[in-house]
Amino acid sequence: QVQLVESGGGLVQAGGSLRLSCAAFGRTFINYAMVWFRQAPGKEREFVAAIRWSGTSTYYADCVKGRFTISRADAKNAVYLQMNSLKPEDTAVYYCAARSGVVVTTTPSVYPSWGQGTQVAVSS
Repeated sequence: QVQLVESGGGLVQAGGSLRLSCAAFGRTFINYAMVWFRQAPGKEREFVAAIRWSGTSTYYADCVKGRFTISRADAKNAVYLQMNSLKPEDTAVYYCAARSGVVVTTTPSVYPSWGQGTQVAVSS
């Protein structure tokens, strides 16, 4: 059973930075896609960024390109999301998700493994 645990959320002023972490437990993650989604109040869960565990390919939503960076630490079985130049519209609960296979998809329903989420709030 895959377990994912997020941390690093908090309250920050617009223009500030946060670094989210996702620790993965339960198995090795070769050939797994690791993805960050977010969900704001009253809105649907949306794709933010993804990285293939076995490669260096990364993918970003247009709204975060140039501001967010996804990375991984193989030795720690962890994935990170560095968020810079934060905006009030980035306020949401951020979730880490995992799926076996090399294909990255932005559809939340195809990811079987999820963390509990971490709250990010950006004040104006």
